[in-house]
Amino acid sequence: MHKQLEIHLQFLSVLGNLTEHPLVQRYRAVLDALRSDDTAFGWEYGALCDTVYRTGDLHGALLDAVRRDENALNASLPAPPQHILDAATHDLGVLNGLLALSGDALLADARAAFPGTADYLTGLPSFPPAQPLPFATGDALAAYYRENGYGFFAGADAFAVGPDGELRPVPHPDPIRLSDLPGYERQKKAVLTNTLAFLAGRTANNILLYGDKGTGKSSTVKAVVNEYAPRGLKIVELPPKQVKLFPRLCERIAASPFRFIVFLDDLSFDQEDENFAALKAFIEGGLAGRPENLVIYATSNRRHLVRESFSSRQGDDIHLRDTLETATSLSDRFGLEITFSVPDKDEYLYIVDELAAEYGVTLPAEELHLLAERFALRRNGRSPRTARQFISQHLAELHHA
Repeated sequence: MHKQLEIHLQFLSVLGNLTEHPLVQRYRAVLDALRSDDTAFGWEYGALCDTVYRTGDLHGALLDAVRRDENALNASLPAPPQHILDAATHDLGVLNGLLALSGDALLADARAAFPGTADYLTGLPSFPPAQPLPFATGDALAAYYRENGYGFFAGADAFAVGPDGELRPVPHPDPIRLSDLPGYERQKKAVLTNTLAFLAGRTANNILLYGDKGTGKSSTVKAVVNEYAPRGLKIVELPPKQVKLFPRLCERIAASPFRFIVFLDDLSFDQEDENFAALKAFIEGGLAGRPENLVIYATSNRRHLVRESFSSRQGDDIHLRDTLETATSLSDRFGLEITFSVPDKDEYLYIVDELAAEYGVTLPAEELHLLAERFALRRNGRSPRTARQFISQHLAELHHA
């Protein structure tokens, strides 16, 4: 039986990329070693045990690899031809055959293959068979891909474009949720309404969230993604200085079944910044067009996104008008503009109260408010960030008391 499995492993086609998976390679090496000698088998069996123990959840590891794979089956969705479905069925049979292997079964095969070493194979490390994949046929795998997505972006919810221009998953994304952001209900509702329309495939706008620092603009975007990641929403952070990578990013996103927020944080430009013109063209009016599964959410402390100086406003009326039109030309391309202003005293104290309740701070309201106001004065003003910092400092002081 294991001989047949070894042979069939050579004929993976649709899921052939998985032959590069470390776990599959270890299984393959052990099966090959059964045709060699006891020493080769010993080395490979020990290496397999090590990989199995390190991996832990073998079922989960191969399921993740199958989901991330980009292959002929998911490339031919929504209606793959029958010969591709049949090939996928064969490949799944092989992978499930590997998961069904146990250490004891492999050692039994080794005793049969190398009868002179039977005594030495007693009491060696072993491992149990793993749970099979949740699909056994090409049709079932195609249904899984349609429902859950596939490819590179299936491996995470948050991605970032690195300094080298490469797209990478964010290993530890900010876990903030909407419930962690008290206040600003009108602003959050506007972002949510637009995002839900986008997820539903309806018309959605690019959004510019602008206002004072510390008011929760970036946190709101991240919290919305965390809220709807289970529905296939992804976020890709693109540094404003790398805006020229936008067309390449669009091309990759367009081929994915997921929906994406391209996040431009702390967006601002100088008057002569070449990225300014590039982004303006990409958002609206560019030749390539924006994929239907992508929207842009940007944050800025400036309504017009362009740094202006007094000198830029000097000159005749025509020069001044051109300058002002340039300053507004990018922000006007965002279909939805949401303002995050510094909270007044009542709203600030409301945010403090909500955070205090969330973290179990039991100070009397009058004392809590007095301390929060003093903290805001020392921190140069009220903001949601200030409120959160105040609660964090108070909790730290309690732990040291």
